[in-house]
Order: sequence, then structure tokens, then C-alpha cells
Amino acid sequence: MKEEKKRKISKRKENQLKHHTRRLSIKEGIFWTIRKSFGDNYIAPFAIAMGTKSSLITILNSLWNLGPISQLAGAKFARKTKRKKVISRTMLLESFAWLFIAFIGILYLKGLYLNVLPMMILVGLGIMVMGNGLGYPSWFSLMGDVVDEKFRGRWFSKRTTIISFTTIILSIIAAFILNYFKNINQEIMGFVFLFLIAAFARFYSIGLIKKHYDPGIKVKKEKRIGIKKFIKNLEDTNFGRFVLFRGTFAMAVGLTTPLISIYLLRYLEFDYITYIIIMMSGTLFSILTLNLWGKIADKYGNYKVIALTTILIPLTPLLWILSTNKIYLFLVPALIGGTSWTAFLMVSGNFIYDNIGKEKRGKAISHFNLFLGIGSFIGGLISALLIETINTNWIEPLYLIFIIGAFARMMIVGFWVPKIKEVKHKRKLKNLKELEKTLLKEAKPTIKEDLHEIMGIRGYIKER
Repeated sequence: MKEEKKRKISKRKENQLKHHTRRLSIKEGIFWTIRKSFGDNYIAPFAIAMGTKSSLITILNSLWNLGPISQLAGAKFARKTKRKKVISRTMLLESFAWLFIAFIGILYLKGLYLNVLPMMILVGLGIMVMGNGLGYPSWFSLMGDVVDEKFRGRWFSKRTTIISFTTIILSIIAAFILNYFKNINQEIMGFVFLFLIAAFARFYSIGLIKKHYDPGIKVKKEKRIGIKKFIKNLEDTNFGRFVLFRGTFAMAVGLTTPLISIYLLRYLEFDYITYIIIMMSGTLFSILTLNLWGKIADKYGNYKVIALTTILIPLTPLLWILSTNKIYLFLVPALIGGTSWTAFLMVSGNFIYDNIGKEKRGKAISHFNLFLGIGSFIGGLISALLIETINTNWIEPLYLIFIIGAFARMMIVGFWVPKIKEVKHKRKLKNLKELEKTLLKEAKPTIKEDLHEIMGIRGYIKER
């Protein structure tokens, strides 16, 4: 009662604390991009530089998808332990994981335990992914309490735009650093340097999290949904069919996505600067179109955007192998695949909220993420198996896997997308000409909004 009274008296102060926390969260997000740009983006290239087998690199790239398994445990921590404590401890775990991966590079340079080093990379990445998964529910819950519902969509969109832009810049800087080390015949030491930066950026983020304001969590009794009952009734509901679609679609996507780094670095032998520019091009185009897709979804519904983007996404694996020209690879797969995939992920999240009531949302979303993660990981394992077993002379095995992945995506989209539907009443899209008019009308003001957000990055970095 005293706590409630205190909150009422200090409402103005609480709003100030929430505002400060939101700004700190964007700063923390910028430092998270250091971890991603100097660490996440270079795990696969590190393994490739050490001569790791392509099948093992495919499994390595698929490990990122196992985060949802630890999120199930993380959701329990978010309800039983102080959220800032959970986030801080999991960040510490991530930091030590990056130090461990950097240490693997030192062992390689010393010529020690060479046979087991690839497996050690898998262990280090597994610890990092687990730490991230354990902390995410607490972070998501905390930010849900400090970001008001009425502008939640706009705020997360702004944060995503700033993070995406920063990721591109830092990833390119990291590529130049790595290229410098490669030119002086110290390539592995370059990776060690990058991973140490990633580790210390995560250490610094712990201090930012400790300055966040936590209004305290109100634990509401949630209607229990057992996993067996959830699986049994999957095909009976719109959400269940969507879960089946996303799980199987993730499996098809997992066939090819882990192979892109192998394709660019090992098959096409691109340098690190070219590699990262091509890899980041999709993020660049998504920055310019994400808010635009959001406005289309608000107007015509999330299902319409899902239907439109899933026409394009299955083509992406084929686009990667149509040409080896660097300019083509920078523009075409990124423009078509990157923008449509980012929009698809955004509206998929909104679609879930539309279909699930508050009392069931927590468990339902954790089950959804579990299906998604397992589907992606299985897809990666199948891809690794195909690399080891396909032996043909008439076509490069990697190209054949990309073709198989594209057709798998097409079949899953054709089977499942017509089975799901929009549950909220939205304006009907008459034809593509109407969509074109909407895009032209909203494009200019949306790009202006994005540029304004990017220009404000310096102010967020100065936040204390």
C-alpha cells in the first residue's frame, strides 16, 4: 500500500526515470551493435579462417537459432528474480563467452589442441546464445514497462533503425581492421582483437543496465498452456496454423542461410570488406523500408504484408547464385530478400499479438519461439548433412542446396499461407496500383523520419 502511494506521489519523477531509461536503452543498443558488428558477424569467418569443415560451419551458423530454448527458462527468471539482476548476469556470461572465443584464437596461434578448436568454438557460441536467451525475456519485460503502449511501436522502430544503421557502420570498420591484420599475415590475431572488443562492449553494457529504472513486475496469473495440448490443437486455430507455417518455413530457410558466409568467403573468395558490405546491404535497405512496411501493415493488415513478402522470400536463395558479380550481390539479393525478410519478421510479431489474448500471450509466444528455433536448427543440420553427402559433377553441390532451399520455401508458402487469415478488420487492398500509390505517398516522410532518428545517435551516446 505504501509502495502504491509512493508511486502516485512520484508519478512525475517516475516518468522522468522511464524517459531516462529509454534513452539509456538506445545507448545500450548501440553498444550491443559493437558486440554484433565485431563479434557475431565474424564467428563464421573466424571458423573458416581456421580451416573448419563447411558442414561444421553450417551447424555453427545454426546455433544462433537455439536461443528460444533458453528463453523458456529465462521467462521463469523474469518472474522470480529482479530483472536488472538477470540481465546483468546474463550479459556477464556473454562477455566471458567472447573472452573464451578470443582465447581459442590464441590457442590456434600457439598450435595447441588444433583438432578440438572447432568444437570449442561451438561451445563458446553455445554459451553466448544461451546467455542471450536467458536474459532476453527479462529485458523485454522491463522495456515493456518503461515504454508506454501508446508509442511503443514508434519507439521500438526508432531503436531498431538506430541499431541497424550503427551495425552497418561498425561492421564495415571491423572488416577494414580484419583486412589490415590479414595483409600483415596476422589474420587470426585480427579476430582475437575483434572478439576482445565485443567482450568489453558487453562488460560496459552491464553498467548501463544497472542505471535502468525498474518499476517492478506485476506477476499476473497466466492461463496455463501445456506443450502437449498446444501441439495437439495446432491445426485447429489460426495461431496454431501460423506456428506450423513459421516452424516449417524456418526449417526451409535454415537449409540455405547458414551457407551464405561459406559461399562468399570460401567459394567466391571475397575479402572481408566485400563480404561484410554484401552481408550488411540487406540491413541498409531494410532501414529505408521498415517504417514504410509498418505503415502498410497498419493500413491493410499484417496478413497482407505476409502474403506479399512470402512471394519474394522464396526467390532469395536463387538470387544468390544467379551471378557472382559484386555489385549484383550487393543490390539484388539484399533489395529483394533483405527488405522483404525484415518486413516479414516485423509483421509476424504483430500477427502473433493480434491472435493471442494477454492471458495466454507469454506461454504462447515462448512456444512459438521454440518451434521457430528448433525448425531453424533442424534446417541447418539437414544442410550440413547435404554438404557432406551430395557429390555431383553436373552442378556445384552448394548451388544444388540453394535450389532445394528455394523450392522448399515455395512449397511451404503455397501450402500454409492460404490457411491463415487476418483476424482484425482492415482496409481491403483493391489492386497493386493502390499499393503503389500508398508507397509513393508514404516514402518521402518515412525516409525523413529515419534520417532524423539516425542524426540523433550522438545525443544518445552522451546519455549518462
